Amino acid sequence: MELAALRHRPESEDAFLYDPTHMRVRLHAKAGDVAGVSVLFNDPNWFEDRDGKMTFIYHEKTLAKLGTGQLQEYWGTTLTAPYRRLQYLFVVTGTDGTTTLFGDRGTRADSEAERQELGNYFRMPYFHQIDRVKTPDWVKETVWYQIFPERFANGDKTNDPDGTKPWQPSDHPGRDDYYGGDLQGILDHLDDLQELGINGLYFCPLFKASSNHKYDTIDYLEIDPDFGDKALFAKLVNEAHKRGMKVMLDAVFNHMGYASPQWLDVVENGEQSRFKDWFHIYEFPVTPYRNPVLKEGAPQFDTFAFGDNMPKLNTANPEVQDYLLTVATYWIKQFDIDAWRLDVANEVDHHFWAKFNAACKAVKPDFYILGEIWHSSQNWLNGTEFDGVMNYAFTQQIEDHFLTGKQDAKTAMALLVDQLMLYRDQTDQVMLNMLDSHDTPRIRTIAGGDEDKALQALAFTFLQTGAPCIYYGTEMGMEGANDPDDRKPMDWSQLGQPIWQRVQQLIALRHRFAKLLGTGTTQLEVREDGLIQVTRKLADQTLIGLFNTTDQPVAIEVKAPAYTQQFGDGALLPLGVAVSIS
Repeated sequence: MELAALRHRPESEDAFLYDPTHMRVRLHAKAGDVAGVSVLFNDPNWFEDRDGKMTFIYHEKTLAKLGTGQLQEYWGTTLTAPYRRLQYLFVVTGTDGTTTLFGDRGTRADSEAERQELGNYFRMPYFHQIDRVKTPDWVKETVWYQIFPERFANGDKTNDPDGTKPWQPSDHPGRDDYYGGDLQGILDHLDDLQELGINGLYFCPLFKASSNHKYDTIDYLEIDPDFGDKALFAKLVNEAHKRGMKVMLDAVFNHMGYASPQWLDVVENGEQSRFKDWFHIYEFPVTPYRNPVLKEGAPQFDTFAFGDNMPKLNTANPEVQDYLLTVATYWIKQFDIDAWRLDVANEVDHHFWAKFNAACKAVKPDFYILGEIWHSSQNWLNGTEFDGVMNYAFTQQIEDHFLTGKQDAKTAMALLVDQLMLYRDQTDQVMLNMLDSHDTPRIRTIAGGDEDKALQALAFTFLQTGAPCIYYGTEMGMEGANDPDDRKPMDWSQLGQPIWQRVQQLIALRHRFAKLLGTGTTQLEVREDGLIQVTRKLADQTLIGLFNTTDQPVAIEVKAPAYTQQFGDGALLPLGVAVSIS
């Protein structure tokens, strides 16, 4: 057994309170190296006098194998403590027959004497002294729907910008094209979204801005007039809430637009501007509309990417913090929104996000805070900043196997297990799982236009831990390459058509087993017959999903399937799905 591969970190995703009375622990080991793991545990003060010697009295519990990753395997269990404090030590048995104790100060040979060496036990102090990561329960039963407002529906032609183009879903939009989508158009189709089964609306930015995408904010306290006004937005939120739908807005707090009054003041007044410290400026005067990549030396100021029309905010500045926190709480207090999605969240100071979290949750304790981060995000997910992130790192593995075939099934499942083990269970449960968005090609395009392949990947995603999100138009079978082609006008001609019905069935499946899929355990494996099996368990209920990503039919027996695709006569065909419940 490779002892160097054993790993456990206290008060982290390896040891955390799931609820006030239950603590979950995980142990990492080399894949294929361990035959079994148990944990010795009890209150650190539980001693008995045995033959004149004070002896620590421990309980022992077997850990379950949670899954196997690319290089590691993971073992875990849930512990309770009557007196709300624990010390614990792992007993690890290798496939080679050796047994070792693994604790806070390293490995030891397994003996009763070493089990009584209390300095080697990991410690969890009083449970109520630990900052338990609590995520909003309602998110775990939410199916999100992302709307790019300018391309969803044109409900009011009186607010169309000059040069608005006819609504043509077959168009390939240019970066500066307008089609007239607005809030009234979304209101007009709320019933359609409700019928589809959506209970969470995620809007790309709605605030006043210069572009069609609105990520270059001019005024965070105004609805863009291309979309409507505050009264119409209030109506939209109220009508969504009446239908059981939560509302998430997109906040661009990393940068402002070039036409914001603060930045224009800097352009006009240079070092004399009262807003010069709102940004990261290295040289005056600043020159808008200049690509700093083309300038020798360093850029004059920090920007989003190299877009000099989007200067980066200095979120370490107390004035900037106060302004943005006012914005954040204003839309919660005045319009009762339920969530913020935070654009380019990894490029903003951690201490600002901690203040942001505290401010939002002081107004609405079950508020959902979602960061846009495309990589491992542990530093943002310890309970004081975000509840979850857009789970691109997870769903990329789904895409790489189901849609493009870049990864074989076993590698893809292993990498998905590794991703799940990066975070606490309650964090995984509120990650946003999407296969496409306004920043990526559409899933049907990635799948080469193959509808069954796209829907198989979507079905797999809907069975995973985390809240699934559909990008507008997926239910209509829309295609589109990278931005701006992924932002075509919505194809309403496909409403109620077969592909819409199949997506509706998937959403209904998620809602039917919402508690199980929202909070149950997850096992991922590739069977000997080549099928991928997803096993979700909660209490005495088990859901099993089988996916055929091979090029041959596979004979299976499924009693009373809850959802199928390409399944019949006892065989799961290529691109097939069979979901059953017991």
